[in-house]
Amino acid sequence: MSTGHGMHAHFGGQAVTPMNEKETRKPQPMARKPSQFHGHQEPKQARLDNEPRQLPARLQHIQHLPWQRCYEQQLKTENKSLNTQKSYFYGLRSLVEAMLPNESILTEEQYEQMTLGDLVDRLEPMNGRIDVWVHSLHSLKPTTFNARLAASRHLLKWLGHRWPDHLLRSRVGKRLPRTLTKRELSDVIEAAKHSENPSADLIVTLMLDTGLRVSEVCSLNIDDIDLEDNSARVIGGKGDKDRMVLFTERTRQALHRWFPIRHTIASKHQNALIVNRFGRRLNSRAIQRSMDALAVEIGLPQGRLTPHVLRHNFATGLLERGADLVSIQRLMGHATIATTRVYLEISDQTLREVYHRAQSMRALEEREDIHHLSVMDETSNLLLEDED
Repeated sequence: MSTGHGMHAHFGGQAVTPMNEKETRKPQPMARKPSQFHGHQEPKQARLDNEPRQLPARLQHIQHLPWQRCYEQQLKTENKSLNTQKSYFYGLRSLVEAMLPNESILTEEQYEQMTLGDLVDRLEPMNGRIDVWVHSLHSLKPTTFNARLAASRHLLKWLGHRWPDHLLRSRVGKRLPRTLTKRELSDVIEAAKHSENPSADLIVTLMLDTGLRVSEVCSLNIDDIDLEDNSARVIGGKGDKDRMVLFTERTRQALHRWFPIRHTIASKHQNALIVNRFGRRLNSRAIQRSMDALAVEIGLPQGRLTPHVLRHNFATGLLERGADLVSIQRLMGHATIATTRVYLEISDQTLREVYHRAQSMRALEEREDIHHLSVMDETSNLLLEDED
C-alpha cells in the first residue's frame, strides 16, 4: 500500500476515498450466541464487570469443600459471636434456597452438600436470585430486613462478588431505648425478691447493677465474681471482648442469698454462676421467661420488661447521676461511643420532665404567694376600717 496526495491512500493500486472506504474496509466478524461457540464454553452467568467468574485466590484451594463449614470458619476468624453466626446462617438459608424460574426446589441434602464453588455460581449477582430473595423480604421489619442484607453482603464480599448497587438498606426511624419508670422498676425489684424462681432476684439485681447483656449474664462463671472487689469479669463479650463490670452491696447480698440455693442444685463440676432447677447453665430464653412472669405479676404489658430494658435503665441511671459517656461506654461494653450517645436523648426527655415539673411547682408557689398577699391586703384594709 502506498501513500497518495493529501488524506487519500491507495489500496491495491486504487485510491481509497471516503466514498469507497466502506467497500474496501475489512469486514468485522458477526456476533454469535453462546450456543454457537465450538470448542469453547462460555461462563453460565456474566459478572457485573462482564468478566468470567473466578474465585478469589484465597478460596480456590477450598472450592470443593462444603461452603457452610468454610464460611463458619471465616466468621470465627473474624471473632463473630455465636449469636451473630447463628443469625447469619439463619438469614442466608433463604437466600441460598431462593429459586429462579424453571429451577427445582433445593433438597436438604443438596443444601448441606453444596460446595463453595457451587455457591459462587449460584449466587452470581447478575442471575437475578438475589433480587428474587430481597423482594421476598418485604414483610419484615426494617431492622430485620437490614440484618438479612448485612449477612448476605458479608457472604457475597467473601465470595468475591459485588453487591448490586440497586439493592439498598431500609430506612429505620430513630427509636429511643425503652426504659421503666421508677415506680415500675421498684415493683420489678420487689416482685423478683418474692418470686418462686430462686434466680430471679439475682438476675434482676445483677442486670440493674452492672448493665450486662443477657448473653453475658448466662456466660458468667463462679470464678468471674470477685466479692472482695465487688466486680465481675466478662469473658468473650460481644465482639469477643473482655471487660470488667462493677456491682454494689445490693448485688453482693443477692449473691450471698443465691449461693446456698445454687449449692443444692448444681453439681461440683458445674462452673456456671446461675443455673436452672436441673443444675444446668441458664440460657437467654429462660431469663426472658422469668421476665415475662414478673411482668404478669406486677401488671406490666407484654414485652415491656426484657433483659435489655433493664440494661437501658442501668445506662440512663448512670447518666442522670452525672456519669460521663466514656465511662458508661466502657461499663456497657459498646464498641463505639456513638452507640452510647443515644442515651443522651433519654436524658433530654428526663430533663424536660424535671423542667416542666419544676415550672409547674413554681407556678403553684406563685399562685399561693399571690393568694397570701391578697389575704394580707384584705386583713390590712379591715384593720384600717376598724381604726377609723
